Amino acid sequence: MAGAAASLGTDPLTLADLLRVASTPGFDRWQEQVRRTGGCSDPIHLSGSTVTRDRRTGDVLYSYSTADEPGGRLRVACGNRRASRCPSCAWTYAGDTFHLIRAGITGDEAKQVPVTVREHPRVFATLTAPSFGPVHNRPTSGGCRCGTIHAETDPLLGTALDPGRYDYAGAVLWNNYAGQLWQRFTIYLRREIAARAGITQTALKESCRVSFGKVAEFQKRGAVHFHTVVRLDGPDGPESPPPSWASVALLDDAIRAAAGRVALSIPASGDHSARTLRWGTQIDVQPIGGLGHEDLTEQAVASYVAKYATKAAETTGTTDRRIGEVPELDKLHLPAHTRRLIEACWHLDDAYPDRLLAHWSHMLGFRGHFSTKSRAYSTTLGALRQTRADYRAAQERRERGLPDPDDALEDSTLVLAHWTYAGHGHTPGESWLASTIARDLKEGRELSREIRAELAANTDGEW
Repeated sequence: MAGAAASLGTDPLTLADLLRVASTPGFDRWQEQVRRTGGCSDPIHLSGSTVTRDRRTGDVLYSYSTADEPGGRLRVACGNRRASRCPSCAWTYAGDTFHLIRAGITGDEAKQVPVTVREHPRVFATLTAPSFGPVHNRPTSGGCRCGTIHAETDPLLGTALDPGRYDYAGAVLWNNYAGQLWQRFTIYLRREIAARAGITQTALKESCRVSFGKVAEFQKRGAVHFHTVVRLDGPDGPESPPPSWASVALLDDAIRAAAGRVALSIPASGDHSARTLRWGTQIDVQPIGGLGHEDLTEQAVASYVAKYATKAAETTGTTDRRIGEVPELDKLHLPAHTRRLIEACWHLDDAYPDRLLAHWSHMLGFRGHFSTKSRAYSTTLGALRQTRADYRAAQERRERGLPDPDDALEDSTLVLAHWTYAGHGHTPGESWLASTIARDLKEGRELSREIRAELAANTDGEW
């Protein structure tokens, strides 16, 4: 068995469990369930039943029970966006984010965003955190301040040159208040746009609407920064053209001015002195569509944002689960820089109890949403998920020969359902099989995407 385990790249215990799963009655149905979850690594288990009856006659039109399923359970995808928790569901989430962001840049009639948004002023901006002390880095020219030219994979990158003088408290407080800094930035941005247009803020609301989609990213030093697409529309949103004064240059200037104005005062508490939190000086604003010095394409922007939508603070070496108490850190084998950031959260927790720093210490203090958008920017993640759910439901009805609800008389059926939570996750053997299924599904989709792109290129997009 050891030789077989080695050939499969797994341990003997996992191999034994894999063989058990494969020889269990209902294995084909188990595989079908896992495929329907996309190869989810931590599926939710449900038990229960549903019955659809004709409301007038009481006849049973359709019935389903998990009693006939493998293990008496139905497995559904966990839906976790974090790649560290579930690569399969994170891949789906990244795809949804890509389509959401791209629709707001290029337009997509199927997502209720007109293609005319391509003619609106659009930029891709990055807002960063300030410096909390020198860190090991890879400058474009020369070497690090420590005198070394670090490799791209060097674990020292982003860590403090002098941990004793690094402002760990300031770093985690900045992360913790990053959401409020962003909120103030959006307020100042509208004011700066109005000032440059020579109109009042009230007049701005009547002539122009600012829309955005953003994602948060952790730098190696453990500080959050934001990537955002900002677009200027008419007063009714993407359906209306922006005013004549709206331009990429005006938007660029307004973003830089608004970021420079933001200042958030943190009062003194206990042994900690008062602070003023601001954005960092490194603010990057680029036109979308190759209008500037670099060819920043619409596809590249959407892909870049989607890439970071599934990541959190794990890029710094921290854990992706909450920390119950400080002694747990001894079991986590964390990088020293990351551990100091987490310890700073716990040290500051009593001084700022309303900020829940200890609760969010695994996120290095950050407690905001990683992906957000303004209402008029594009479609919603919920709408994209509903479209996918409707498609799967229609597919299920076709397989079972059930009528389409749209073809049935209104209120002609009655659905009675009862579901209970029955656990989650996989056994070691199931986990190995699920990861294999997830990999095959992903490779199939990527191949299909490449074929569609090649067909579109060879037929000038007319296919």
